[in-house]
Amino acid sequence: METVAPFKEVIDEIKEKGGDAISRCFQCGKCDTVCPWNRVTQFSMRKLIREATFGLSEIETEEIWRCTTCGKCPQVCPRDVKQIDDMIAIRKMATGYGVFPAAVQLVRSISAGLTAQGNPFNEDRSKRAEWTQGLSVKTFAEGMEVLYFPCCYTAYDPRLKKVAQATAKILNKAEVDYGILGSKENCCGESIRKTGNEDLFKRLAKENIKAFIENGVKKILVSSPHCYQAFKNEYSEFKVNFEVVHISEYLPELIDSGRLRITKEYEKKVTYHDPCYLGRHNGIFDQPREALKKIHGLELLEMAEARENSLCCGMGGGRIWMETPKSERFSNIRIEDAVEDGAQEIVTACPYCITSLEDSRVVMNRADVIEVKDITEILQDVI
Repeated sequence: METVAPFKEVIDEIKEKGGDAISRCFQCGKCDTVCPWNRVTQFSMRKLIREATFGLSEIETEEIWRCTTCGKCPQVCPRDVKQIDDMIAIRKMATGYGVFPAAVQLVRSISAGLTAQGNPFNEDRSKRAEWTQGLSVKTFAEGMEVLYFPCCYTAYDPRLKKVAQATAKILNKAEVDYGILGSKENCCGESIRKTGNEDLFKRLAKENIKAFIENGVKKILVSSPHCYQAFKNEYSEFKVNFEVVHISEYLPELIDSGRLRITKEYEKKVTYHDPCYLGRHNGIFDQPREALKKIHGLELLEMAEARENSLCCGMGGGRIWMETPKSERFSNIRIEDAVEDGAQEIVTACPYCITSLEDSRVVMNRADVIEVKDITEILQDVI
């Protein structure tokens, strides 16, 4: 048997970039038992951690890029190995050396778009607010109740613009005094940070923080759990503290206060999919369900894998910009589960989840069987 000496320089670099917890792993393998990748192919987080422990990480392969940062393995890890931090540390190393395997190559152009225009699509910054046409959405001014911050996907993607528009219609109906920053908005940077590009994340974050402070922003309402994660948990590293609310939290507040009245019935069977960054990472499970339960006629079903055990859609950790073979998409399983449970619609509260679920229902020839909706798209139909 060949004996391989540890590469101390690599180990030190991984630890320096935030992966110090690799040394705690005693190879119990619990991470592998809950990782969603093992539902569709063979993958071992335990192996990746072991390789990192000895400085043997292979940055040229796709394996270090598979982690969706879903948060399932940290839930069961007995040694607090911090697998997500470890994978990001290795990706930082790969990004620093400019090493991107074929399935990850798109990250290069994504980074270019974020640098040039503040969004991953490299769309003209001046077009960021075009989704508001005809909706009487104001530009945010100091003293307004809330800043609505649509993520890049809800601002630019044709399918997801409908989510931003539904949100605006709800806020208008509830007479919320809100506005947007439009061309002053940048991507929150959460996903590019998960690919290991720390410098670009910091640039985007600082530009957003500057815009928030200069415009007197106190409270930020978001559609994306990834924006929620960035603004609430990661921007605090820059010594700022904004009140951050996800729309799924805000809806029950508006209904309970009487500002938003449900006047119509919704006679459908609906199941709710918990996004990783809303649920597992931030503990928001009850509020979206409370909002749905207030809708007359709606029958809310629960899938077997729900709440803390929800199955990842596969798009977190920057994987929304990486190639995933059709047969290896977690969202295929999610669609099948929802159909088997008799749901007519699978409802969620995350642009990434909607993207993956919409794709899967088409790929699996389920487009005529089940619909995918954001929670706001249902609420706008019953008020």
